[in-house]
Amino acid sequence: MPTFREWMNSKFQKHRVLVEPFAGGGIISLTALFENFVESAVMVELDEEIAAVWQSIVQGNAKWLAKRILDFNLTKESVIKELSKKPRSIKERAFHTILKNRTFHGGILAEGSGFLKYGENGKGIHSRWYPGTLARRLENLDMVSKRMDFRCSDGLKIIQEFTSVQDAAFFIDPPYTAGGKKAGKRLYRHCDLDHKKLFSLCEKLQGDFIITYDNADEVRAMAHSHGFQMRLVPMTNTHHATIEELVIGKSLFWMDKFPSVHEPESAYNVSKTVKNSSTKASGTSQKCHHRSQRPI
Repeated sequence: MPTFREWMNSKFQKHRVLVEPFAGGGIISLTALFENFVESAVMVELDEEIAAVWQSIVQGNAKWLAKRILDFNLTKESVIKELSKKPRSIKERAFHTILKNRTFHGGILAEGSGFLKYGENGKGIHSRWYPGTLARRLENLDMVSKRMDFRCSDGLKIIQEFTSVQDAAFFIDPPYTAGGKKAGKRLYRHCDLDHKKLFSLCEKLQGDFIITYDNADEVRAMAHSHGFQMRLVPMTNTHHATIEELVIGKSLFWMDKFPSVHEPESAYNVSKTVKNSSTKASGTSQKCHHRSQRPI
């Protein structure tokens, strides 16, 4: 988040639109809208459960969701009973998504995830269930919903759609599956991504972009082959360990405080052919969001 804010503040001219092709919980787009970095945000998410939340908000049902949350008596039994029902509308599906996200381990919606056992201070499924806070967040989202252009679609397809838009900014945080990484496969239902195609598409963008990735050899090689700049940013993961994340872009002059990555020529060829309240960034560790699926 601090990296995103510093990127936006480095601009001499404000971008008209932010494109977030792998939106997940949408924290980047929401920050851009609430802090008026852009006029509008194009949010893209392929997962239909997460998409239902954003669709409900854009369709004007944020207040309905807020009331549903406030009225719901949360117990493990009541959650199981509610989730056993087949949603009859997008807004009901959205409520189910929020229930799962707030009561499942790690907020993970992917297959195999289950209820929190202990949670914070032994509170179990109540650990992240704050009805008043969640309701207020939804009501706040209603204030910017008309500036949100949500698409339940393939992120690469939307990147292509905005290729020639010069006043667009792209924040690209794909599932971390390049180089055999497993985090994306564990966290997301839709984790298959043609990373080589993503890099080829970014090379053609008329607007500015940044990509965030794991610091993996294959990722560095792809960035080098396309002539992109790279910086290493210290992040704190969910296990409170400090790791380094790659930030990739065409011009990262505003990140000169961070170590640059000068990748030597790789021993193998990487094809460029297409296949599928604010704080400044500092040298201290930042919270690693890894495309949070938490919609609110």
